[in-house]
Amino acid sequence: MMVDPLAPPNDMSQRPPTPPTRTVEIQTDYRDSEAQTDPFTPEYVVRPGSAPELLTLATLTHGHGLPAGLAEVEMIERARAKRAWERTLPPLNDVTQLDKRKRMMDEMETKEWAIREQEIEKLQEARLEVLKKLLLQREIKQQELNDKRLDKLWSKKQKAKENKIQKIRKEHIKTIRKLTLKRKHVEGKLERRDLINEYSSFSSQVHAPQSRIGVFLDRGSEQYVVKSRYLNTFQGLLELEASLPDFVTQPRVRAPRKAASAQQGFTKRKERRTNELADMHQAIKEAKEKDKEAFKPLRFLQKVEKPIPRPPTPTVEVPSPEVEQTELAAIFIQKVIRGRAIQNMMYEGKEKRLELIQEVRSTHALQRAQQQMKRAERQHVITLQRQRKLYQQKESGVDEVLSQLEGESIGDMLDFLSKELIRLEEERRIHAFSMLAERRRRTREAEESGRRQVEERRRREEDEIFKQLMKVHQSTVDTYLEDIVMNAVDGTADEQARQEIQEHADRINDIAYEIEDRRSLLQSEEIVSELVHSFLLPEVLKRNSRNRIKQNQKKHLLAAHRIIHATLEPVIETAKTPEGKSEE
Repeated sequence: MMVDPLAPPNDMSQRPPTPPTRTVEIQTDYRDSEAQTDPFTPEYVVRPGSAPELLTLATLTHGHGLPAGLAEVEMIERARAKRAWERTLPPLNDVTQLDKRKRMMDEMETKEWAIREQEIEKLQEARLEVLKKLLLQREIKQQELNDKRLDKLWSKKQKAKENKIQKIRKEHIKTIRKLTLKRKHVEGKLERRDLINEYSSFSSQVHAPQSRIGVFLDRGSEQYVVKSRYLNTFQGLLELEASLPDFVTQPRVRAPRKAASAQQGFTKRKERRTNELADMHQAIKEAKEKDKEAFKPLRFLQKVEKPIPRPPTPTVEVPSPEVEQTELAAIFIQKVIRGRAIQNMMYEGKEKRLELIQEVRSTHALQRAQQQMKRAERQHVITLQRQRKLYQQKESGVDEVLSQLEGESIGDMLDFLSKELIRLEEERRIHAFSMLAERRRRTREAEESGRRQVEERRRREEDEIFKQLMKVHQSTVDTYLEDIVMNAVDGTADEQARQEIQEHADRINDIAYEIEDRRSLLQSEEIVSELVHSFLLPEVLKRNSRNRIKQNQKKHLLAAHRIIHATLEPVIETAKTPEGKSEE
């Protein structure tokens, strides 16, 4: 919005200037009771001659005994009972009641020691409970750490085992494939190349030849080299660089953040505290930014808000003269009653100390001889008090020695009991650890026995496969040796037959030459017929017998081939299929 400087002034332009400061009332987020730390204790004055019971609790403060609990109430009741007991004690000036006073004090001291022992036992029980909880928490944490360590070790061993099993399976499959390729041509027959299958299968040697058989795929790679002026000329490189964005040519390197040093998933306490402080700072910063309202100053005008009017000042009502006279009369009556109470208290004190007052009056009124007798009595009383004090010191020394001995014996007994408790807890903990270790050992033995049974079953299967393969190998070797023996026998028989035939031929030639010299036509015809009969018929019989032997051998050979294929084909199919892999 633009303002025309030549426009006539309006009423808004004649407003008074904005004051530089303003008084704004705020409401705090905290109550007065939250800001106050300790309750207010007013000043007090103790009236002479009085001992308020409330002053005996002056040592208790807010948070340290106040508000009073069960222990403080018991302490107050014991203090009241002790004050009541002190009132019943015989006076010190009565010599005949000293033994009774001492006996009563000893009994009270024994009771106090019993109460103190009970308090000490309660404190020890509370400390023992705290120690038990701490020990239990420490054992739980240690057990968790042991479980995590065992789990990590177990997972590591499992991974190593899985890797080893995978390696063994791959080697087994590789060996089976090699055996399959070796046994593809058992009889030594060659198969014709199937061009249709080779060119239709993209995994064949035509499309993907192997370098181990002499084929190198990168031999003609120069024909795929990219030739571009952007890469071969300097001007092309400049154009290519100009076309790239700024973040490629001018990279912004950022300092790497220090990674949290985590060793096996554990973060140090210092780094954990640093991360917590950073998160807290970020949360406070976000809360401040969220609460902060964006101040958008007006462009031309600023509205001055009128402050909220202050509340009316509270006033006190002026009392009427009659009420004032009544209050003054009540105050005067209170003063009179307090003065009369003080007079009564002084009269009661005088009545209580009447004997002492009379003794003082009589002492001042006695003669010098009587005063000397009083002084002697006083000196005697002081001597008795001093002897009594020495006796009390001796008794207190004996009591102190006895209490020290009792404390040592009690301390030794408590030390022995605490050690016995610790030993019993350690024994129970060790027993629990042994039971837990025994349970884990049994679990692991059961798991190990299961794995051993699986491995034994797998070993038996592999042994059976090996036996079948060795049986096939032995049968193949036996067939090969039989073929060699038969070929040798046939060759030897052929040579012997040739020798015999040659001998028979020489013999027959000699006979024929002799007969030729002296034979006639009829004899020649008979000879020819005999020769034809002796040569043709045996040859036909021999060929028939040879054909019969070949037919018999072919049947046996086909049966052997069928047995071999029936044994090897399930093994090969099992090794190729994924189900076979999982079973292995």
